[in-house]
Amino acid sequence: MIIDTNFVIDVLNGREFAISKLKSMTDRGVNHAITTPTIFELWSGITAMKKSEDDKKRMVALLQEQIIYPFDKESAETAGKIHGELVTKGLMIEPVDSMIAGIAKIRNRRVLTRDEHFRRIAGLEVEHY
Repeated sequence: MIIDTNFVIDVLNGREFAISKLKSMTDRGVNHAITTPTIFELWSGITAMKKSEDDKKRMVALLQEQIIYPFDKESAETAGKIHGELVTKGLMIEPVDSMIAGIAKIRNRRVLTRDEHFRRIAGLEVEHY
């Protein structure tokens, strides 16, 4: 399962529902991973919001525990097609979310998210928390 940026943020912010979900996945042996676009979003947000060094350290520690899927050539092609199809249908989502979806589709992984717009992507398996 690929965990979306909002899930990581919820865990870092100590939101019990996200922490419980993470513990449940770990207890059941559900492999979870993040993507390089998520790392981009996390660093962008933590820098723009001028978070403390402690917040940065907690984020780095959480990231070190994750499998990381890169945004490679095949993922980029898939993400570009996803994004282009959504744009032509008037259902545009953020480009970074198209990138996360492209990685998930290439790797045949579900996306764990709070964002409903991932459901717009044909063939992408989404789990909400």
